[in-house]
Amino acid sequence: MIKIKEARSKKEQRAFIKFPLELYKGNEYFVPMLYSGEFSIFDPEAPFNKVCDNICFLAYEGERVVGRIQGIIQREANEKWGQKRVRFTRFDAIDDEAVSSALFKAVEDWAKKKGMEEFVGPLGYSDLEREGLLIEGFDQVQTFEEQYNFPYYQKLIEAYGFDKDVDWIEYQLYAPEKSGDRLIELSKKMLERYGLRVYVAKSIKELIDKHIDGLFEIIEKAYSRLYGTMPLNDEIVKNYVKDFKLIVRPQDVPMIFDKNDRMIGFALMFPSISEAVRRSNGHVTPAFLARFLRDKKNPKILDLGLIGILPEYESRGIPTILIGELINQLREGRLHHLETNLMLENNHNIQNLMKHFDKKQNKRRRCFKKTI
Repeated sequence: MIKIKEARSKKEQRAFIKFPLELYKGNEYFVPMLYSGEFSIFDPEAPFNKVCDNICFLAYEGERVVGRIQGIIQREANEKWGQKRVRFTRFDAIDDEAVSSALFKAVEDWAKKKGMEEFVGPLGYSDLEREGLLIEGFDQVQTFEEQYNFPYYQKLIEAYGFDKDVDWIEYQLYAPEKSGDRLIELSKKMLERYGLRVYVAKSIKELIDKHIDGLFEIIEKAYSRLYGTMPLNDEIVKNYVKDFKLIVRPQDVPMIFDKNDRMIGFALMFPSISEAVRRSNGHVTPAFLARFLRDKKNPKILDLGLIGILPEYESRGIPTILIGELINQLREGRLHHLETNLMLENNHNIQNLMKHFDKKQNKRRRCFKKTI
C-alpha cells in the first residue's frame, strides 16, 4: 500500500533530497542539483517561498521511499497571467502508476483547497530554474541547468490525465563552415550603423557591480511575454546572482551598449560543469572542486543560457551581432560546441537565430496541463 506524507521533519527532508540520487545512481546522463543547495526549498525565509505557497510530499511503500513531488503556487505568476495554477516540480518516482497518481493527487487536493483550477508542470519557482519533462534525448547528458528523467515519466504523467501545454527544444551548436565569415562581417557593419559597441567585463566583480541591473532589466523586458514568466524582485535577483557568480566567467557574457552607454543586449553562457557535478553525485567534495575549477577554466562545452535583446532593437537585426560573437567563441575558444538550454518551439525569434549555426537538435521537453 502506498502512503503519502508531507516532508516536514529533517529526516523526511533529507529523504526528499536524496531520493533522486538513489533512483538515478549509476545513470550516466543524470546531472543532480547541488545537494546542499536543495534544502533552501524548505526554508520559509528563502526568497521564493515569500511569494509562493510550497509543499513537498514523499511516497512510501512500507518504509521505503518510492517517489517525491513538490507543489508550488506561484502567486505572482498567477496574478500576471490571470490564472489559478498550481505547478509541480521535483517529481521523481519508480515506474508505478499507483505511486505517481498518489503523489499528483496529494498536490491536487492541496491546491484545490487554495482555490486553484489548473495543474501544470514540471515548472519550478521561475523560468530561470529547471523545467519541462524530457521526452526526447534520453541518451544525452543534461546541462547542469536542466533535469534528466526516465522515459516512463511521460507515461505516468499522462496516465493521471495531463496533456501537452508547451514544448521546448534544445540544440548542440557548432561553428558554421560557410556562412560564419559573412555573418561576422555583417555584425561589424551593424555596430557601425547604429553606433553600438560590444563589451566584455574585465572581472566578475565588475560584471556584478556595474552591469547586473542592466542584464536583469533586459531579461524582464525581453522574456516577460514568454510562457510562465513572472516579475523578479530584488531579493530573488540577489539570490540568483549569488549562484550565478560562482559559475560564470566574464568572457562568457558579451554585452552590447548603445552610444549612451545603455545595455541593449547580451548573451549569457556557462562553462559546462555537468561532468563534475555528476561524478560527485551533487556533493561539494575536494574532488568536485578540482574538476569544477578545471572545467570552468578550460571548458570544452559552453551552456548557452540566454540571449537577451531589448524589444525595440529586435527588428533591427541586432541579435545577429551576438550570434557573430558566439561564432567567434566557438572558433577561438577551443570549444567543441555550445549546448543550448530550453527554447520554446513557438519562439520564432530565437529559432530564427539558430539557423546561423551548424546545429543538431538533441532534446525536447514538455510542460503538461490538467484541469482540476
